[in-house]
Amino acid sequence: MSDDSGPEGAPIERHEVSRVIPADPSTIFSIVSSPSGHVAIDASGMLQDSTGEPAKAVGDEFVIHMDREALGDIPMGKYDVTVTITAYEQDRFITWEVSGEGFPSIGHYYGYRLEPDGDSTIVTSIYDWSAVADDLKPYWPVVPLSALKATLGILERTARLSTGH
Repeated sequence: MSDDSGPEGAPIERHEVSRVIPADPSTIFSIVSSPSGHVAIDASGMLQDSTGEPAKAVGDEFVIHMDREALGDIPMGKYDVTVTITAYEQDRFITWEVSGEGFPSIGHYYGYRLEPDGDSTIVTSIYDWSAVADDLKPYWPVVPLSALKATLGILERTARLSTGH
């Protein structure tokens, strides 16, 4: 649950956080479009393993094996989610929604925007729950802003290691 609010007390329904990462967009995109990349850079602790191939287009799907106990908020235990790519522009932009057995996508999505910046890339992590039903919004955001920021730090380390630097 969050008590975040925006200007004039309006509830926040989207987080965006950016970081300059000293790697080219292609290196970063190969991580954020890959199921194993999602697991490798997750700072929430929920993503445990994956099944499937890296995304190459809108509509592609892969499975992430989750453990909600890492957040300690809802006793959901271990479960799987299907990641469905909802926007895709190679080396520039990717978004996805999640669904699972017995629960369809409920209107939240995640993503990354990549902007070349010399020898580096400005990476923006996006987490949007504005389309979640009003009766569920009090439970959002599930992933705290601090975890999004930490994930970008892990992404930087992962990109550096993947290029041998």
